[in-house]
Amino acid sequence: MKQDSNTILITGGASGIGLALASRWIKAGNKVIIVGRREDKLAEAKTLYPELYTYRFDVSKEEERIALFEQITLEHPDVNVLLNNAGVMRFITVDGGEPWKDTEVELTTNLAAPIHLAALFTPHLKNNEQSVILNVTSGLSHVPIASAPVYSATKAALHSFTLTLRHQLAPYGVQVIEICPPHTNTDLGIPGANTAGVPLDEFADAVMESLAQGEEEITYGWSKLTSQGSRAERDEMFKQLNSAQHV
Repeated sequence: MKQDSNTILITGGASGIGLALASRWIKAGNKVIIVGRREDKLAEAKTLYPELYTYRFDVSKEEERIALFEQITLEHPDVNVLLNNAGVMRFITVDGGEPWKDTEVELTTNLAAPIHLAALFTPHLKNNEQSVILNVTSGLSHVPIASAPVYSATKAALHSFTLTLRHQLAPYGVQVIEICPPHTNTDLGIPGANTAGVPLDEFADAVMESLAQGEEEITYGWSKLTSQGSRAERDEMFKQLNSAQHV
């Protein structure tokens, strides 16, 4: 992925990893477009970084994904990078009577949306030079946490999809990159509930360095261990991760 002169579209870009990378890409000389569900968060991001282009869409809804694609390609035909970053993490028990509509939002935001957006944007990206699709997965793709079963499963599926997407798009020159974070200080749809992870700036700086080095699967800390561990090592990590869990 080239470091400057891109036009980059980021879903879930108004906070967390998305905004952290957006700020760094702006500084490096890129045009950055962020998408989010909340007008107030988009406005806050725009105040921090006036160069941003902001759009309100809910990528958990099919019709809004289509509208997003149509508006972005019309208004920014030079878009050559798609970062599928939007994500929701819920701590649930499968027999806990959780409303299915909430589970469906988690499924569609984390998995259906990046698959659908990749399908929508790929024909356009094929026609632009040095195009890239980046998918944000998780160290939980490889070693799931039992208290977040749907989130862990969607990230495992997105990891698998990213591998096959990379294979399919290689002949067309569209690069496919996986960003696989460890536990990072981001809200994941639950503001203030996730502050014990790796500092966001530390992880974002590491991602930028890995992109500059041409890595296609970007891991850090614990996620590097989970992605590269043997089956026996991952089994042991699963036991340790879930030893204090009751689900």
